[in-house]
Amino acid sequence: MPFVELSQVTLDYVSDTTVTRAVEDVNLTIQRGEFVAIAGPSGCGKTTILKLVAGLLKATHGTVTVDDTPVNGPLKIVGMAFQNPTLLPWRTTLENVLLPLEIVEPHKRTYRQNYKMYVESAHSLLNTVGLDGFADSHPWQLSGGMQQRASLCRALIHEPQILLLDEPFGALDAFTREELWGVLQTLWQKRQCTVILVTHDLREAVYLANTVYVMSRRPGRLISRTSIRLPRPRTLEDTFRPEFIEYVHEIRRQITEGLA
Repeated sequence: MPFVELSQVTLDYVSDTTVTRAVEDVNLTIQRGEFVAIAGPSGCGKTTILKLVAGLLKATHGTVTVDDTPVNGPLKIVGMAFQNPTLLPWRTTLENVLLPLEIVEPHKRTYRQNYKMYVESAHSLLNTVGLDGFADSHPWQLSGGMQQRASLCRALIHEPQILLLDEPFGALDAFTREELWGVLQTLWQKRQCTVILVTHDLREAVYLANTVYVMSRRPGRLISRTSIRLPRPRTLEDTFRPEFIEYVHEIRRQITEGLA
């Protein structure tokens, strides 16, 4: 049974004078623990898919289910990270990472009681992403890549079952971005949560995902599905191998055909 399922999902954005169809007739099934990437042209509805899964938007038509339960509002089992880290400047790295535990139930009720345990978990995450020693630093003292590492920790601190990533490395330079691919892969292999990544970087999609979906131009439809059958853990050296490059070219071809 799929863990996440979108069935014949259409979503319209309605204003006073216009109706804009963002996605149309989307059918998507994701297994528990799967790492999925969604690629496609700008404005095709990739971020809309994330919001539908998170329960931040309600489908105009069709159904969205998680763990065989209809999604009718924001889900507590979701963690999210975006292109901009959006760390609170007046909080330290540790305090930023702990933030979801202060506001998400059931952790909110037991935050003070379990504070020591939560701090230990936060330090463990920070150590995993290479931020050991920066727990007391403020965002303005961190590089962009370090801020994004902290953002990933914040998204995972409450042990979500689903991690939604909206171009989390898009604003970083190429070297930092590629370094964080390895960090994210390590986090996913350690946590085994279900991940949906929106990205324009096809190398990123092939490096990280088990399955890559391509969307058409707006209104977005899923037009192809590619299983990435490359062994893990994947390395940057793998990105130069013929089989890796072939996947990238094939997905690029699918996107180009979708624009025709």
